[in-house]
Amino acid sequence: MKKFFTIFLLILIIGGGIFFYWRFYFVFGEGTKAGQLNFFVRKGYMFKTFEGRLILPGYKSQGPVGGVQSNEFEFSVVDDKVAAALMSNSGAVLELHYKEYLGAVPWRGMNKFIVDSVISIKDPNGAARPF
Repeated sequence: MKKFFTIFLLILIIGGGIFFYWRFYFVFGEGTKAGQLNFFVRKGYMFKTFEGRLILPGYKSQGPVGGVQSNEFEFSVVDDKVAAALMSNSGAVLELHYKEYLGAVPWRGMNKFIVDSVISIKDPNGAARPF
């Protein structure tokens, strides 16, 4: 019985580790988003993470008829260099590359979308900015 319990516990631990990896560290998708950087902050109680919001051009309706709402893309940033570039360009039009995970972990950020690089930065009037 002790051997059965040990094997069962070992399988449970390995299965839990695989599930945790799949849920929080498996990259579900990657892509780019472009829009105006609305805000970018560093916040958190135990884990200080960088969080931001990009306002995407165009409009999206919530219901089948009527109601206009602006598109928003909320994201987190892990890399300090990317965070510094975003922190100094609030209000600019950005093109960002991100990775999408199935879930968020507190030490990585509050969102399942993690921005890993800045592709381009432009002024709101269209002139390119260095980053």
